Amino acid sequence: MEKFRVLEIKQSVFADNDKRADELRKELKAKKVFLLNLMSSPGAGKTSTLARTAEQLKDEMRIGVMEADIDSDVDARTMAELGVKTIQLHTGGMCHLDAGMTARGLEGLQTDDVDLAILENVGNLVCPAEFDTGAVKNAMILSVPEGDDKPLKYPLMFTVCDVVLINKIDVLPYFDFDMDLCRRNILMRNPNARIIPVCARTGEGIDVWADWLRMQVEEWRR
Repeated sequence: MEKFRVLEIKQSVFADNDKRADELRKELKAKKVFLLNLMSSPGAGKTSTLARTAEQLKDEMRIGVMEADIDSDVDARTMAELGVKTIQLHTGGMCHLDAGMTARGLEGLQTDDVDLAILENVGNLVCPAEFDTGAVKNAMILSVPEGDDKPLKYPLMFTVCDVVLINKIDVLPYFDFDMDLCRRNILMRNPNARIIPVCARTGEGIDVWADWLRMQVEEWRR
């Protein structure tokens, strides 16, 4: 019988990406640029939360945003109208960004005048969690209408995130969402996760989130 080689393609892809991600973090550290990877499902409130975040921090640090989408420039226009340095990244049908794509995005963003770079990843609770983008920290948004059981259904997303924002808390009275149960579900997946309830519409909790982010940027830039 003829012998042949078996290549574990997925393992190789992840290993190559992890290596590039580590290299990118070293490059960012040398430039004193903090990169945040923000993830969520579509409609959870990434862009509206970013807008509130920019309002809190734009007078004390230079912010740049990379808006990743399969198509369209709706979110980039929203951020640009707020006066935030913004570029749009089109993934060409891909449901996530990897470290190489993020590095090219940072080149396009031109980070010489950026302290905090934020990647708004493609709306998806599966693919983005699998690929290290080279970010210093990972954050995700879970909105109340999505349900308190999402950490059970999408474990990897909650495992890889350093902070979880529970958004749209203003509609808690109208949904069967148990905040305490949600916290337990998240901490079961990731005991070290910081959990911050927020409402991008009203601004509730955004100051707590901004304080956490401010502290992370300050530590990274030392």
